[in-house]
Amino acid sequence: MAPPPEHPPERPPAPDPEAPDATAAFAALLTEPGQRLLERVREVTPAEELAVATRLRREHPPALVAAALGQARLRQRAEAKFGADAAAMYFTPEGLEQATRTSVADRRASRLARAGVRRVADLCCGIGGDAIALARAGLRVLAVDRSPLTCAVAEANAAALGLADRIEVRCAPVETVADAELGGRVGALDAVFVDPARRGGRGRIFDPESYSPPLSWALATATRLPNAALKIAPGVPHEAIPPEAEAEWVSHRGEVKEAVLWFGDVATPGLRRATLLPGGHSLAGAPEPAPAGAPGRYLYEPDGAVIRAGLVGAVAEAIGGRLLDPSIAYLTGDAPAPTPYATAYEITDVLPFHLKRLRALLRERDVGTLTVKKRGSAITPEELLRRVRPSGRNAATVFLTRVAGAPSMILGRPLANVRTPPV
Repeated sequence: MAPPPEHPPERPPAPDPEAPDATAAFAALLTEPGQRLLERVREVTPAEELAVATRLRREHPPALVAAALGQARLRQRAEAKFGADAAAMYFTPEGLEQATRTSVADRRASRLARAGVRRVADLCCGIGGDAIALARAGLRVLAVDRSPLTCAVAEANAAALGLADRIEVRCAPVETVADAELGGRVGALDAVFVDPARRGGRGRIFDPESYSPPLSWALATATRLPNAALKIAPGVPHEAIPPEAEAEWVSHRGEVKEAVLWFGDVATPGLRRATLLPGGHSLAGAPEPAPAGAPGRYLYEPDGAVIRAGLVGAVAEAIGGRLLDPSIAYLTGDAPAPTPYATAYEITDVLPFHLKRLRALLRERDVGTLTVKKRGSAITPEELLRRVRPSGRNAATVFLTRVAGAPSMILGRPLANVRTPPV
């Protein structure tokens, strides 16, 4: 048996999704030897990979070892999105990055199920995260993608989670399948979910017409069925949203994850919605301006989904608050007001922007842990921390923003038990 190479790679490379043999390498993982190898490397840490790979290549083909270790690494990363399911699922690096988090996919699937949807086409299905949620909600799913490797992974995931009888995976251009399924057989499907690719060779794609397929194609496809949901980038301009669509922005633990355009029986045309997970709070309405005024005793930082949906005015009305500046989404109020849609802080200082003054104030109050938040300020949090060098035992939050147009610093501390009202 040949000895291991003198200079093995620092980490076994993951299979290249574009390589001709990538699908064959993945198929090898589904064989009995591949499954045994996957189980052996299930808990290998990144620090252990080199030694484990060197040892395993003495017993197994190097390509299979690399594929198994790469899959184990992806499964470990996937726990944040897929929880316990990740240990049984399969991934590609791109597929995991672009996959919908389980809690987000489950909510969308339940909304379609409540609308009476029974069979849905999941176009651009990727590794099958949304297809799994749809199937678990009781729907039959036609999952379509043009990548042979991606389709193989989606099919393996359906089988691994016991959903193969509810998910049909088809490898083909989504445009071709949509035309075939909807051309003369509208009754066969009662909903479509489209998740166009929003990444290219140079990174994220911001122009909706540069999605693959373009947003205009997805919109035209949505009108052909009683219900439709189109996943788009959260930063989509409101003017790109058609009037017949309901637009929903979804955040998870304060981070905006996606926007969805809803059509048909499941939608309220023209409505804007902000949904916050995992709590499930959902704020709906029409964008309305909020009044602006002087800082009060409290500052409210609206959730990103609320801001994207243009519903800051609705939160201001609910808490009896006002904007600190007409162009910036920080609210202020004179009394604490429970709301799930914004995080509350008690204001201790409102000062003109001045780094020396801030440094002196932090030293005076023995602040060593400083959380920096900014809107409407050119300085970055990293630059500010580097320049003020906080050192002490206490903690504080500073907001770099504008108050009535003037660059300002607002110091405060989180107000406990105000974000979420009693259930």
